[in-house]
Amino acid sequence: MTNAGESSIPIACVVDAIPPEQRDAHSALVVTLFDQGAREQRDLPDGYEFVFPVDLLEAIADFVGNERKCCPFVNFDLRVTAGSERVILRMTGPAGTREVLHAELLHT
Repeated sequence: MTNAGESSIPIACVVDAIPPEQRDAHSALVVTLFDQGAREQRDLPDGYEFVFPVDLLEAIADFVGNERKCCPFVNFDLRVTAGSERVILRMTGPAGTREVLHAELLHT
């Protein structure tokens, strides 16, 4: 499903969207979540899906809050199912989104 206006948002990161004094913390959070915290990763045609332990929910919310500022073309879907011990974060977007996310988040 495409949101209204989604196709008009260019696939480009807004470098100065996160204030300079918060960038180091955001970068460290990316490492904490995606290099250390993610339990599963699924490739999607238009992005990625990650599974995290539920105790990382607040950190994931912080990440999404900042990341949506610098990557406004990304759709963030966060799922927390009642009684589950896991959080699912799906990040998708127009063609090219997967490649941008790979470069930014996956340090393999």
